[in-house]
Amino acid sequence: MKIIDGKAIAAELREELKAKIAQKTKKPGLAVVIVGEDPASRIYVRNKIKACGELGVRSFSYELPATATQDEVENLLDELAENDEVDGILLQLPLPKHLNADAACRHIPVAKDVDGFSEENLGLLTLNKSKITACTPSGVMKLLEKSGIDVCGKHAVVLGRSATVGKPMALLLLNANATVTVCHSKTENLAELCRQADILVSAIGKAKFVTANMVKENAVVIDIGMNRDQDGKLCGDVDFENVKEKASWITPVPGGVGPMTITMLMYNTYFAAYKE
Repeated sequence: MKIIDGKAIAAELREELKAKIAQKTKKPGLAVVIVGEDPASRIYVRNKIKACGELGVRSFSYELPATATQDEVENLLDELAENDEVDGILLQLPLPKHLNADAACRHIPVAKDVDGFSEENLGLLTLNKSKITACTPSGVMKLLEKSGIDVCGKHAVVLGRSATVGKPMALLLLNANATVTVCHSKTENLAELCRQADILVSAIGKAKFVTANMVKENAVVIDIGMNRDQDGKLCGDVDFENVKEKASWITPVPGGVGPMTITMLMYNTYFAAYKE
């Protein structure tokens, strides 16, 4: 069993990107919009702004109250869309319940959609023509690549079908010539399907859901989940202590996929600025 060290790989990628940005006269600009007081969202935003500072990306932070109207959010996004200083726009989700996130996101131009969540970017991913892809799934692909894990011809099973993680994850694996099975809450014989996976990716948000008897011997196990166990301790979707005995490679939580998400956001911002 080998642990995939997301912190180390993310640090290596950030140093490469920092060197590239240092050579540019005009630095890339990322605008982050947060609505309301969600504590987790505030931590994410703070980490994103910190990453910008470390890499030489200019950050623009906009905070709207939880009472903001749909028009107020969309008008701000329209202003940022027209601002030449802003190369990438990130609307921190989830939004307060009275707001329509899908409608708001349509006000982010495809070229500035550094989250990779727009309908057009997801469509391009389906056609294997995407330039900007969702940060967490693209981070997983980087982890596999940097660990020397070839997905071509392998059977990958993805747990979860969200438009932000599960579906783009499945498409990226498919585009890399894996054979992909997508499982979800309505899947029958779930454990049996998981046991067929050469590469098992879980993104369902259920603490320690994936147990050792669901994992094939020497499978690669990628845990995207971020949960709290019954003791309040941070954990993933995978029962790490038991599954690691069967896996050939495995990502820990924390320190696995997590550090890659913001790193890939920085890569997407760089691409949005320079198209390279």
